[in-house]
Amino acid sequence: MKIETKKQNIRIEFLIGLLVGILVLNSCSDDNVLALEPFNQISEEAAFSTPELVELSVTGLYNAAQIGIYSGTFGRGYPFGAAFIQQGDNRGEDVVNVATFYQFTYTATYDPTTANNVFYWSDTYRLINRANIVLEGVETALSNDIISQEVANDYMGQAKFLRAAAHLELMWHFAKPYNDTPDASHLGVPYRDFAITTQESIDLALTLGRNTTAECYQKIIADFDDAEALLNSKAERGGILGLIRATKEAAIAYKTRAYQHMGDWQMVIAEANKLDGIYELTIAPNDVFENGYSNSESIFSIEHTAENNPGVNAALGSQYNRRGLVVISPIVWRNPLWLADDLRREEGALVTTRDGVKYTNKYKDDVNYTDPAPVIRYAEVLLNLAEAYARENDPNNALTYLNRVRNRSLVDPATQAYENGDFATQTELVNGIIDERRFEFVMEGRRWPDIHRLQNDDFVEIDGIPAKVANGTPPADAYTLGTPYDGPFGVNPVLYNDTEFLWPIPQQEINNNPTLAQQQNLGW
Repeated sequence: MKIETKKQNIRIEFLIGLLVGILVLNSCSDDNVLALEPFNQISEEAAFSTPELVELSVTGLYNAAQIGIYSGTFGRGYPFGAAFIQQGDNRGEDVVNVATFYQFTYTATYDPTTANNVFYWSDTYRLINRANIVLEGVETALSNDIISQEVANDYMGQAKFLRAAAHLELMWHFAKPYNDTPDASHLGVPYRDFAITTQESIDLALTLGRNTTAECYQKIIADFDDAEALLNSKAERGGILGLIRATKEAAIAYKTRAYQHMGDWQMVIAEANKLDGIYELTIAPNDVFENGYSNSESIFSIEHTAENNPGVNAALGSQYNRRGLVVISPIVWRNPLWLADDLRREEGALVTTRDGVKYTNKYKDDVNYTDPAPVIRYAEVLLNLAEAYARENDPNNALTYLNRVRNRSLVDPATQAYENGDFATQTELVNGIIDERRFEFVMEGRRWPDIHRLQNDDFVEIDGIPAKVANGTPPADAYTLGTPYDGPFGVNPVLYNDTEFLWPIPQQEINNNPTLAQQQNLGW
């Protein structure tokens, strides 16, 4: 990463705003990733000199995850405040971008200078560096008897959780999936596990390139394992903090994702079963979003308030609701496995219709933008578990967990629930679970990670990014149920071996890191 220093007076950029009680990001130019001198000149020693400042430093990690920087100004929700949902949706075929806002992402016409993927990279590495600074600072505070071992453990667990989640997010956009090579020896991303705060650390960072994909996943799993051991539980946090702060359970849930992408189905099952009895699905699918900060299902979400959110150009309630810049695609809307009376289609609950076009209503607050960004919820863990059992050729358990998610959306589960005879083969069952993920998580950013991991799959036939409905508002009759959508498609598919399947490493990074310059994704 390019690091800017001024007169060798190195300070920690992530501490800007401590004096007013909130961590915000330093403005920086388009051509640098980290500026290490803050406006307020708080040194790293001072930042971890009292229990209160240590706590603020940790709290600041969540602000970094929520907002990010966009073109040197207030951020647009990179990486976890809104961007992971919007980019994850628009890279797939189950939404339609109706304006120009996400057009580069939607049509795969990005390049190494395109703002969305540039800031996805840089803001995610900013979060990673903050996590590493917190880890070192907490160790210092502990050695100086400023905080107790118990408090230090939880703080370090939060930093490791966010560091692992951030690297995993980068892997899905900038590296080929785990199974691209038999031993995952292909290039992943640079796994940054040390703080970049000095000229020496800057120089070191500029000599280190991309880890292999196998190394990245090993480090991701190790960080999540450590986080699970160190973190407080949901019950110990209590209340809203059990949702908007990393917990032991959130680390476990995230491991089901990581192992899923590795194809380690036995470990998906082992991790998912740890959460049995801790979370429950809400009675109705809309309850998760109607009660975003107080429901039985959400495991980890990013908090937004009226005073602190990604703003009109990024907040989910703005982009997906009030402004309606992205809509549900007829491709998924007309999937025949999605029953016509499924409650996830319910008008005014999870969906609204405008001039015949289907918009999501998952993000309710289109005025103050206070909806939490749903990072991971228990429905996903259950579907991860169902898929793992299906791939292990255990259809009974697979159907049990598939139906646990699907049945709450059915008008009459007694007659509509899946039975063994509904899927004639293991392949049909796996594909049925993948489709269920599409219905359950539409407009939650989960489609791209599935597209990414399912390349070269033994059961799911997919080659790259499927064709999409044309950029722009679809006609109302495109949503007519009864037959699968079969066109027209205005956006051509991107094949797995096409250059555009992966985002390029940003040009600013290539210009300033000679090691990464030799490791750019092919074709860029």
